[in-house]
Amino acid sequence: MRSLSGSVRFVLLVIALPMLGGVAAAQRQGAPEFGPVVSAYLGYLNNEQEVVDDRASRREITPGYYRRNSNRIHALKQMAVKLARQTGNDYVPELEAVTVDEFGTIFERAPRPAGLQPNEVFANKFRFLGSVHTGETFYLFARLDPYEQADFMAKASKSSGLPGTTTNVSGRTETSTRARRVGPQ
Repeated sequence: MRSLSGSVRFVLLVIALPMLGGVAAAQRQGAPEFGPVVSAYLGYLNNEQEVVDDRASRREITPGYYRRNSNRIHALKQMAVKLARQTGNDYVPELEAVTVDEFGTIFERAPRPAGLQPNEVFANKFRFLGSVHTGETFYLFARLDPYEQADFMAKASKSSGLPGTTTNVSGRTETSTRARRVGPQ
């Protein structure tokens, strides 16, 4: 058999090294448990944690702010993984993780935490998913997509017969309001 010339060996080496590196990386990571959407969301949360860590290392944020945001990121990760495993879908809804004192940031009239039921819909905008305890209790909600919101509003207007009122899954009637406009008018 003929010996390969130096330039041919070099080209083969250049082609083979990246392949070997890719195989080694795949073996280190193992088979991915989640699809690209869930993996991307978890990667996004890892990046957010890095930002919070960096800001804390430069003393730009208080220790309390750091703890709360780190705990929130951890709660979001737990819920995303739980949803992906339960449903088997490569999908993560838009999640909101709030503490009791932050309910006012997403609700006009905040529900009582003790009365929250899984899958209960509030204001035709949020579905309660559950709570996660990571240093403090975070209540996790999934924002309904526009089609789900429209469906709930249509069902509610048919059942109540009153325009401008909605009934959530728990049977509570709520008055719908138009979102406030932000910015110059």
